[in-house]
Amino acid sequence: MSDCLVLNSNGVPVTLLPLSVISWQESIKFMTLNKVEVLKWHTDWVVRSPNWSTPVPSVVMLKEYLKPKEVVRFSRTNLYIRDGGECQYCGLPLDHREATVDHVIPASNGGKTTWANCTIACMKCNVSKGNKHYIFPMSIPHKPSYYELIKKRKQLKFTVKHKEWLQFIE
Repeated sequence: MSDCLVLNSNGVPVTLLPLSVISWQESIKFMTLNKVEVLKWHTDWVVRSPNWSTPVPSVVMLKEYLKPKEVVRFSRTNLYIRDGGECQYCGLPLDHREATVDHVIPASNGGKTTWANCTIACMKCNVSKGNKHYIFPMSIPHKPSYYELIKKRKQLKFTVKHKEWLQFIE
């Protein structure tokens, strides 16, 4: 499966968390509803129905300005961004796939899955911490603001899925 980069009516990504990316299904839906202009297509991918076929959009631009939502949703990815991609116990940099979510107050002891109780840890630190209450992360877990996440996201490396996106995100 592939994705589609979304640009605002002024030609920039809709948000910076991490990029404005939607599924290929959503891109086709927005295209058929005439809400986007397709700037780039996937050259090797066509979807078909009994009555219709279309190449799959790779980059689309909204026809009307969409104000970004400033609500910060709790997710593993946003937690990773908030913590700068580092284990909050040993400080080692982590690949997004290696990072685990650690509950400061363990879930087995009633700890909730919230911004204030979760942090990113490497597998080794998460396992060695287990359900101990007396081991604390290097920084105090908190709910970040939308703008804090944008600033931290810009500091992290990211991989561009499709080379045709590069001209729009530099």
